Amino acid sequence: MNSLCLSGLRKRIYQGLRVLRAAALATYKEWAAYRSQMAVSIFVGPVYFLTQLFIWRAVFSTRAVVNGFTLEEMVTYYGISMLIGYLTFDSADWDLQMLVRTGGFITFRLRPVSYCFYAFCQKVGHRILAFWVELFPVYLIFFFLFKIKLIPVQPGWALLSIALSFILVFLTNFSIGATAFWLTKTEGVRRAILALRDLCAGTFFPLILFPRGLQKILFYLPFQFITYAPIRVFIGHYELAGVSLPIPEVVGLQFLAVLVMYGVYRTLWHFGIRRFTGVGA
Repeated sequence: MNSLCLSGLRKRIYQGLRVLRAAALATYKEWAAYRSQMAVSIFVGPVYFLTQLFIWRAVFSTRAVVNGFTLEEMVTYYGISMLIGYLTFDSADWDLQMLVRTGGFITFRLRPVSYCFYAFCQKVGHRILAFWVELFPVYLIFFFLFKIKLIPVQPGWALLSIALSFILVFLTNFSIGATAFWLTKTEGVRRAILALRDLCAGTFFPLILFPRGLQKILFYLPFQFITYAPIRVFIGHYELAGVSLPIPEVVGLQFLAVLVMYGVYRTLWHFGIRRFTGVGA
C-alpha cells in the first residue's frame, strides 16, 4: 500500500512539473512578444525611486535617524522593495475576475488541471521574463547610477523569503479575485483591498514608521510577510512593534502566513465555485 501511495505521489509530482514547465514556457513566449510593455518599468521604477530619494533626503536633512533607520538604510529599503515587487508582481486577481465576469471560466472547469495551479504556472513564466526585462536592468541602474549595493546579508534565507513572498502574493491576489464569484464586477473592491494590502505590507513605507499600537496589529497580520519581512531578511535583521526576531524565525512565520492564505483561498474557492453560473458566456 505504501509503495502504491509513493508511486502515485511521484506520478502526480511529475505531472505537475510537466504542467508547470509547459504553462510557464507558453506564458514566457507569449509575453516575450510584448516585452516592450514590460520594459517601461526600466524608466518608471527608477523615477519612482528618485522621488522617494528626494523626499527622504529632505526628511533626514534635520535628523540622522528616523525610527531606527538611517538615510542609507531607508534608501536601501526602497531599492529592495522595488526589486521584490518586480519578482512577485501578480495579476491573478484581475485575470480570475475577468474570466468569471465574461463566462470564460467555464473552459477551465472542463480542463483536468486546477485553474489555481495553472494561474500560478503562468505567473512563474511571466516573472522569469520580468527578471531580465525589468529586474536586471533596474538592478544595474541602482548599482551604477545610485551607488546602492543591494546584496543580501544571508543570500539563502533571502531567496527563501522572496520565494515565500512570491507564493503569498499569488494566494492573496487569487483570493481577492475569487470575490468575483459573489460580486461579478470587482474593480472597486479589488483596488481598495490591494491598496490596503500594500499599506499593511510595508510597500509604501516601512511598517516601523507606524505608531506602536498599529505596529502591534500589523505584526499579527500576514501582509507584512509580502514586503516588509522579506526586506528585513534581505537586510539581515528584523524588528517590528518592539519585537526583534532572528532571521530563521521570521522565515518560519512567513511560511505560516503562506499556509494561512492557502486556507483562505481554499475556503473562498470552496464556497465561491458553487455560485458560478457562467454569466456572460
